[in-house]
Amino acid sequence: MLTIGKLEPSDRAQWEVLFRAYMDFYERTLPQAMYDRAWDEFAKDTRMHALGARLDGRLVGITHFLIHANTSSDDVCYLQDLFTEAEVRGKGVARALIQAVADWAKAQGCPRLYWQTQASNAAARLLYDRMAVNRGFIRYDIELG
Repeated sequence: MLTIGKLEPSDRAQWEVLFRAYMDFYERTLPQAMYDRAWDEFAKDTRMHALGARLDGRLVGITHFLIHANTSSDDVCYLQDLFTEAEVRGKGVARALIQAVADWAKAQGCPRLYWQTQASNAAARLLYDRMAVNRGFIRYDIELG
């Protein structure tokens, strides 16, 4: 049975396994302090938020999200990270996590939930294209430090 809920202190080790796999997928490396910082923020549940997907009680997926100000609407919700174990893909885990964030954001009064992914992430985009509208924006970054 699939359930979605807040991360519990006992999820810490498996959450980090999943988050590290997410970082590996995007070819990023983080120092341990960033994992610790994120976990601490999720425990506070004020600025950054997290949900986990459990299949038969085992943590198999995670999502991280936050609300931020917007110049042309009420505050919006940004789904920053989403990851599921490879063996559960195609079983509704990612869809359930996205829907749970959407429900949460709506309850907070957000008029919109959005996220981004790499154009080459074809498997995920199959789901995203069914759940949301791709508005065609291109992202630019400047590294500052």
